[in-house]
Amino acid sequence: MARAMHKLTARGVQTAAKTGRHSDGGGLYLVVDAKASDEGAKHLGKRWVFIYRRKRDGRQSEMGLGGLASVSLADARNLAAEARKHLAAGRDPIDERRSTEAAQRQPASTRTFGAVADALRAAKSPEWRNAKHRAQWRMTLDVYAGPLREKAVDEITTEDVLAVLMPIWSTKPETASRTRARIEAVLDAARARGLIAAGTANPARWRGHLDHLLPKRGKLSHGHHAALPWEDLPAFMLELRERPAIAARALEWCILTAARLGEALGTRWREIDLSAAVWECPAERMKACKPHRVPLSPAAIAVLARVPAGGPDDLVFPGAKRGKPFSNMVMKALFKRMGRDGITTHGFRSTFRDWAGEATPHPREVCEAALAHAVGDAVEQAYRRGDALAKRRALMTDWAAYCGSAAGGNVVPLRTATGGRADG
Repeated sequence: MARAMHKLTARGVQTAAKTGRHSDGGGLYLVVDAKASDEGAKHLGKRWVFIYRRKRDGRQSEMGLGGLASVSLADARNLAAEARKHLAAGRDPIDERRSTEAAQRQPASTRTFGAVADALRAAKSPEWRNAKHRAQWRMTLDVYAGPLREKAVDEITTEDVLAVLMPIWSTKPETASRTRARIEAVLDAARARGLIAAGTANPARWRGHLDHLLPKRGKLSHGHHAALPWEDLPAFMLELRERPAIAARALEWCILTAARLGEALGTRWREIDLSAAVWECPAERMKACKPHRVPLSPAAIAVLARVPAGGPDDLVFPGAKRGKPFSNMVMKALFKRMGRDGITTHGFRSTFRDWAGEATPHPREVCEAALAHAVGDAVEQAYRRGDALAKRRALMTDWAAYCGSAAGGNVVPLRTATGGRADG
């Protein structure tokens, strides 16, 4: 049978004269003490305590909640209810109060969202593979979450988070999703540092919280990179090859190797083995953090012949700044000059995949391997030791032939390098 709660009354608390503990239920007690004054007379002191058993050792603990002069019956009940919540979650109420008090003693400047975000970014940056990822964290936390930076982390509400996310949730779904996740990470870090009470819900949490207030990602635009239809690619390549700029050669290399832009623009001469017709992109530039061998078609090797040769550590496609590759803005400018504002460099990977799936007999796993995508579950990947280089060479040779087919006025038959079918 449940213990009775709220056994005391406000009047009874004020008039209580018997010394000792008076139970209100649920571990809350009014303690009446008889104290001697300087003149020797005795008077009554009244205070609130919450009594519970510690989960770590089963011993009884008493937590003071304040004197009756400053803490009313209603206030004491609220404090006891909060303590019971901590106990239900496996936390010690006294430890939680000490943590909160320690956080409140810290300078206000260290308790802001901006301060915690900067500290978290500095702590996690060694995990990040490239400067682009660091720039994305800076953009989401400094710009999109900028309105939160001056707020104390323990004062940020769900409405504050929604005010940041709502303007971009439908128009920039990928950015908005990343921003939400990083706000949640910052507030979790603040809780771990004791700046937010452990029992407080994270206002940026998605499951069971913001998923009830914002449309799900599947209902929004998927944010795919704009891609050129594969049927239009030969004409595009013909126009691209007429341009003498090194940026055009970099884009041609990117298309012929089906590589990501960062992987392609970072190519150095030491990564290329012309005798084996292979380019090996190192793990630090790959999204999956694994080295990726790319079989080079004769057309891809021809691109290398059209750029200035360099030393082993030199970039194949150097940008305007010495030792630095082209930026994505250079590619955007190239598309604009070609009158192709509606496409992106990354979209050519989709063009390649659509062509391979719709117009060739090459197996799906070979096409995915050419894009450096993992195929199958963890067990299947563990047993697949090779990288299907020979099969991918046949695929990339067919791709290069198709890319150059407009020059001959017709589409080159989709065959492997030896003349057989790709799946033979």
